[in-house]
Amino acid sequence: MNNDYLDIIEKNSVSEKTAVCLIGFAASLFACQNANAQMVNAGDVKIDPNTIMAVYMDYENTPSGNFINDGKLYIFQNWKNDGVVSYTENQNGSTYFNGTEDQFIEGTQVSNLKNAFFENSSSPVPFHLSGKIAVGGNSEFKQGVVLAGDYGGKVIFREKAGHTLTSDLSFVDGQVEKDGNAAFEFPVGAGNYFRPSYHAAGTNNGDIYTTQYFNKNSHYIHSHDSRDVKIITINNNEYWEVTQDRGAEKIILSLTMDSRTTPSEFFNPGDDYQVVITRWDAVSGQWINEKGEVSDPLPGKPYEKLLTAQVSGYGLFTMALVKKTDDVKDLIIYNAVSPNDDGLNDSFVIKGIDQFPDNQVEIYNRWGVKVYDAKSYNESDNMFRGYSDGRATIKRGDKLPTGTYFYIVKYNTGTEVKERTGYLYINNQ
Repeated sequence: MNNDYLDIIEKNSVSEKTAVCLIGFAASLFACQNANAQMVNAGDVKIDPNTIMAVYMDYENTPSGNFINDGKLYIFQNWKNDGVVSYTENQNGSTYFNGTEDQFIEGTQVSNLKNAFFENSSSPVPFHLSGKIAVGGNSEFKQGVVLAGDYGGKVIFREKAGHTLTSDLSFVDGQVEKDGNAAFEFPVGAGNYFRPSYHAAGTNNGDIYTTQYFNKNSHYIHSHDSRDVKIITINNNEYWEVTQDRGAEKIILSLTMDSRTTPSEFFNPGDDYQVVITRWDAVSGQWINEKGEVSDPLPGKPYEKLLTAQVSGYGLFTMALVKKTDDVKDLIIYNAVSPNDDGLNDSFVIKGIDQFPDNQVEIYNRWGVKVYDAKSYNESDNMFRGYSDGRATIKRGDKLPTGTYFYIVKYNTGTEVKERTGYLYINNQ
């Protein structure tokens, strides 16, 4: 921290309540020893790279305050931002919320942080967020739930932002916004349960989506009695609210299934029923079938299953059981590809697709990122062979990694447009 900024802190940025507000500790540590004090910034504060600032009192950034963190900032009490909080893009500024009692994070303006760390073991829910935090780099959820839903707060992840260590011990209980088109796990949950959802926003970097999880019965918001005739029963324990704040594309949405919150009948639907995603459709005034496929969880994740579908709209989502249909299948879809040129399963075979040249085949990875998209798919020269076509975030011509993928096949029979979905396993070893 340079001397000019230090002078501003000492002369202009400290509340009159503070007796001894800022002292030097080593060459780069500045802290306050008075826990009942308040630090108020009405000017300019900058934390330079390789510099540490620790604040042991409530911190307030007033409307005229300009706070730039390119170093390390430790917040041990409450945080309020009504001014400008930012960072230099090519620096690695980090903000640590690391108190020994509950911390309130508030303010009328967005606190733009490069990296944010949440670690507070004073209670299971120590962080009370009524303001907005925007993360540009990484957010580490180590200990303590960030409660935002009760206060109208929000955690925003910018285009290239992500998070680590998220678990039942630390997540966001409230709204999480994701900007841009990168694949993303929304670190949402409620109470003691981390209950993420997944999706990629599409191809437009300007897309914005917001998600929140509720461990509540959606029947009391929109009656489960108002549902598509094919829906037998609807999950009455939980739901997600997903809004499209900017953008026009339909996402591939994955909801997590956890036996602690998801009713048991959705894990064992029997031979006659299928688990699908259902969405409240305001236009028709009922819960509709968005279809879906159940798969195993991503490696190392604390839930049992994933339910995935391309959804037709936004709003409230949960799971439902529908009765399986006995429709005659006019296509036979083989769900394994091993592109090693041995003549066996070298391509994604859809037997009968040549009968319906007006068709489209899309393939997505487990994060909902489109890796392949083709029209007029056939059984000879226009086939998926385990490589990306480069139309999303996967580089064209890259050999796709071994794993499970999600496919959508749409085809016009002449009387109707049908759609088939399912999982495709690629073995590129």
